[in-house]
Parts: sequence; structure tokens; C-alpha cells
Amino acid sequence: MVTTYSCINTETVMRPAMMGRNEVETHIGVVTLNRPEVLNALNLQLVRELDQAITDYEADDSVGAVIITGAGERAFSAGADIHENREFSPEQRDAGQAERAQYTWHLHTSSKPIIGAVNGLCYGGGTVLATSLDFLVGCEKSSFRFLAVNYGQMNATWSLPQLVGIHRAKELLLSGREVFAEEAYHMGLINHLVPSEELMDRTLEIAAGIARNRVEGLANIKQLLLEHSGLPIEQQYRNEIEGRTDRFKGLSVEEGFSDFLARKGRKPQSA
Repeated sequence: MVTTYSCINTETVMRPAMMGRNEVETHIGVVTLNRPEVLNALNLQLVRELDQAITDYEADDSVGAVIITGAGERAFSAGADIHENREFSPEQRDAGQAERAQYTWHLHTSSKPIIGAVNGLCYGGGTVLATSLDFLVGCEKSSFRFLAVNYGQMNATWSLPQLVGIHRAKELLLSGREVFAEEAYHMGLINHLVPSEELMDRTLEIAAGIARNRVEGLANIKQLLLEHSGLPIEQQYRNEIEGRTDRFKGLSVEEGFSDFLARKGRKPQSA
């Protein structure tokens, strides 16, 4: 299926990755928020298109991971489109908020791993999008502001503490101050900090290392981690044990270690 979008660009990138001693070809979905003239602000059309793109990638078994980034050199996303919101009636605004909440949860619970390549500023609703993803890769241009408090609102109270811990999350959410790249990296808001010119190549490399694995295994791990949130550690442990033998059952030894067993089964070559 070919989908035409007006606010995002999508492409499927093929990258090699190592599996054991073998090089395998991986397929990675790349979504670019494409409204650079307004710092990739998240109007409802963009939100709907992003939600549909993730749905399409979830249905494509050839795609092992997805990357989301922003167009241009200035912004990942400046957040919700304020000009659009001003034009809405109160009823339209409420409906739009409900739609945004639904797409955010879809990003967080997607069966495919989703990585954010934060190529510039990430403010307001952009931080809600970013912190709902599995993890982030940043560069020296990356910066974050959790701006809801400035408008008497709240967001990212459920997602940010998972990344930086409750005490740092409190500071960022209560102050709305800007967090620049180095600090964001050291507090765990971004997993990798690389030069901006290497951002996409490095993120694709990381994504390829994930995408080489079975899509079912990736989805199972994501699902169990989501279910574990807030549970006592012993319950998490027992859920994993039960999951491995029941609904998340993986490959057999013969299937999972076929390359290794094939090598061990070879007869030594004569000199």
C-alpha cells in the first residue's frame, strides 16, 4: 500500500547488520516530520499521518524498527501548532486533545521499536512525542523544554520519570527550563550523543542492530516491559518466567542457534 502524506515523509531504508558471524539485511522505517517552516509543529494533520505511518509499519513484517526525526536543521518539533489551536472552537480543541492522546499512547505501545533522532529543539508537545518513544539519539543541536507548566497544563508526567527518574522529572516539569544536549545525555534523556552530521547514520546503525532480530521477539519484550511498569520486582520476574513458556514463547534451541550448531557440526577440513 502506498500512502501519500502532506506533513510527513516516510521511507524504508535497508541497512546491513551482523547476526553472529553473518551479515544480514535489515529494513528500517524512517518518518520525517516535514513542516520545517513552523519548526515541525504538530498540527492534527501531522498527528494523524504519523499515527497512520506507524500503523502501516506495524503491519509490515519486513520492517524491524522505526526512526522518527524532524525536517530541517533547527527542530525535531516545537510542539503543538498554536495557530491551529487558536482557530478551533472549544469543542474542536477538546476533540483534538483526545486524538493527540490516542496517537501518543499508540507510539508508546507500538509493536515495533521506535527511536527518536532528535536533530534540534524539542519543546512542548514535541517532548511528549519524544518521551513516548523507546529511546532517543541526540546531537549538539538537541534541546528540550517541557513547557506545559507555563500554560497551567501538564504532560509527560507518566513518561519522563521513566527516562530520568522522579526527582529530575519533577525539576524539569515544574520549571519548564531548557535542557541542552550534554545535560540531556548525562541525565538519561537521550541514550546516545553524536555530532549532528552523524546523527542519522548512527541512529540507522543502532536501529539495524535491533531490526536484525525477530519481530515477534521485539514485540514480546516491549509488551512485557510495558506490563511490568509499576509492578513489584518479584512479580516482574515471575511474569517473565511464565511469559517465556507461554504467550511469549520463542524459538527452539535448534531454530535460535542454527548457525552455531551448523558450524559445530562441520567436520574439520584436512590440511
